[in-house]
Formats: sequence, C-alpha cells, structure tokens
Amino acid sequence: MGAAAAAAAACGRKVGESAPGRSSESFEWRLVTTWPPNFPGLGTGASEFAKRVEECTGGRLKLRVYGDGELVPAFEVFDAVAGGTAELGHGAAYYWKGKIPAASFFSAIPFGLTQQEINAWFYQGGGLELWREAYAPFGLLPFPCGNSGTQMGGWFRREIRSLADIRGLKMRIPGLGGEVIARAGGTPVTMPGSEIFTALQTGAIDATEWIGPYNDLAFGFHKAARYYYYPGWHEPGSALEMIVNRAAWDALPPDLQATLAACAGATSDRLSAEFLARNAEALETLVRDHGVMLRPFPDDVIRAFRGYAAEILRENAQRDPLFARVLESIESFSRRMRPYMDIAERAYLNARG
Repeated sequence: MGAAAAAAAACGRKVGESAPGRSSESFEWRLVTTWPPNFPGLGTGASEFAKRVEECTGGRLKLRVYGDGELVPAFEVFDAVAGGTAELGHGAAYYWKGKIPAASFFSAIPFGLTQQEINAWFYQGGGLELWREAYAPFGLLPFPCGNSGTQMGGWFRREIRSLADIRGLKMRIPGLGGEVIARAGGTPVTMPGSEIFTALQTGAIDATEWIGPYNDLAFGFHKAARYYYYPGWHEPGSALEMIVNRAAWDALPPDLQATLAACAGATSDRLSAEFLARNAEALETLVRDHGVMLRPFPDDVIRAFRGYAAEILRENAQRDPLFARVLESIESFSRRMRPYMDIAERAYLNARG
C-alpha cells in the first residue's frame, strides 16, 4: 500500500482502532517550529498537520506542537530535533545554512525555482535524495511540508530608486539573499519573525522581507514601513520542511511512517493553496485600506542582485563539494524546464493579460 493509500485507510478508522495485523503501540511526539504559535499559515499549518496525523493514525501517534520560544527558540529547531529534544520540526531549510552550506537550495535561493519547479525537482529531479543526503549526518530525515510561493521583495522605510539606496541599508533577510544584500553594500540581519516588527518600527532595521501579504498583514508591517517592493527575487518559491529525528522515525511501525509521510504531503498541498488565496486577499486590503505603496525594484537593482547571486553561488560551490553537486543538479533541472515553462506558464500568463 502506498503512503497516501495508507493514510486514507487509517483515516477511515475510529480513534483508538488499529488496522488488522498492525501494532497497537502508541507514541507521543513533540513538534517544534520556527514560527510564532498559531501564526497564520505557518503556525496553523503545523497544528493542522498534527491534527491530521492523530486522526489518520487513530490516535496512535499524537503530536504536541510548540511555537517559537515555547520549548526552544526558533533558530534552535534543527538542533532540538537532531538532539532528540523534539521528534519533529517545521521550518525552512535556509535557516540552517551555517551548518549545511547547501541547505538553502532545499527552501529557496535567489533567482531560483518557483513553487511548481522546486516540487518537480524534489520528486522528479533528484532534489529530495540530495536533501536527505545533506541531513543524514545530523540524524534527520526531511520531508517537503508546504510552500509559500513567490514571496514579496520586502518592506522599506524609504524608497529604493537605484542600487545606491541599498548601500548602508540594514535589512532583515536570511539565507543567500542576505549575502546578496551584503555584496550590494547593505547589512543583512537574521532574526525570527516574532522580533521583526519592533525592529522595523524602532529603526533598528531599515527594511525587512518576511513572506507575502497574508503573513505581512498579520504582523502589521504596514504600520512601520510604507513601501512594499516586488518581486521576491530572493525567494521565488519557498519550500517548508518537516524534519524528523531519524532514530524516532526508525522506531515507528511502517504504517505510521507511511501515514506521517502522506500527511506531510497533504499538508504541503493545502498550505500552498492557502498562501496563494490569502496573499491575493491580503494584498487588496493592504493597498485599499492601508494605503501601502507598491513598488517594483528598479531594473538596475534586479540586474545587480542577479549578478551578485551568481557570484555567490559559484564561490560557495568552490568551497563545498555538496553545495557544488546540488547547484549542478538544480541548474541542470532548471535548464531542462525553461523551454517548456516559456511556452507554458509564462506564455499563458502573458496571453491572459
């Protein structure tokens, strides 16, 4: 039986009822996240994943969800799951690039793959195998579990008219996108979502990226910065992850393993749909009700960022063999995809107008 079929069969049983021939052993796990508790889409997505797992396992696998700071701080999720403090973690791979230089590829890299493309790379282009190879030394097993789609370029307290306006700018931006900002003369700052608004409001930072209108509206960034830039060159299709402690995973019966994997996939699909729909609604609210000033990045800024991103990727590849292998895989996949995407999604959206 496949993972999805196993999950569907499990969900048809009553709580406490195990499948014929299955173990009745039960488990209680902790799920830590990098998100504020119950934050729209991100935090609620983790909670819905936990609820789905419990329902589909008939109560044999129960998950207690902890948001940022409730059990461990946001940026300690990776270590918490690797060390066994929690069995599961929900977050984004680029937060761990200090431990694994190639980690950013499994979430988002500047001018990289869109949501559709990164999912295709994971499942049809060898991406998932590389991801699991990268995490294996830490005793972790990753699963895709959501995607926020193409993000916004960020909130700025002042207009960006040219590349010169990036120089000296303090911007909250993680991952390789932060390295691009640094190369352009800015100062990247890494901080969890719960700290961003105060930092922006007080002027501790001049700009921030977060996700998109849905989550940005919830944090109220429009109250601290007026200009909202696009496109999200740094995160064109940001995959979320569910990481599992490998020893805990190996201790699960096969049917619970299959159900957990299927629930991660189901959550991934639902979260991706939620982000797209809610982003559209929230953008309308931000512009209509709050007078937010939408701005495209100037062409010279985008050109410079693209050039810096290419330089940074090549430099990292020279220093780290795994980074080089993953970069080659993703670039090769992108080259194969581009001719079709040009005559499919890109051509259709242009035709639709």
